[in-house]
Amino acid sequence: VQLQASGGGLVQAGGSLRLSCAASGRAINNSAMGWFRQTPRKEREFVASINWSGGSTVYANSVKGRFTISRDNAKNTMYLQMNSLKPEDTAVYYCAVGYVTGFLSDPSSYDYWGQGTQVTVSS
Repeated sequence: VQLQASGGGLVQAGGSLRLSCAASGRAINNSAMGWFRQTPRKEREFVASINWSGGSTVYANSVKGRFTISRDNAKNTMYLQMNSLKPEDTAVYYCAVGYVTGFLSDPSSYDYWGQGTQVTVSS
């Protein structure tokens, strides 16, 4: 599976961005998917996850109520709508796919990773 993350950019605090993660090479309709983020000073951090059907989602406390994860299995694509962005949301955002999963907040539960897209929130 190849994952291509896109949609990052520079935005002012309070603004919004929508990230996309397009999968190719294998269908994702039987997989769990997730978003993680990383800065140079921190380990990779869980942001949000979604199960195969989209019926179950989990969010990190730091983004709950501001971010929304979704997926369109027909398009082999996952999304992350980010609203009310804060400077502390600045990071490289990675998408991931897992076919045999454990805890979806654990990076080791995922089998494939995208290359990352930079999100920068200015104050």
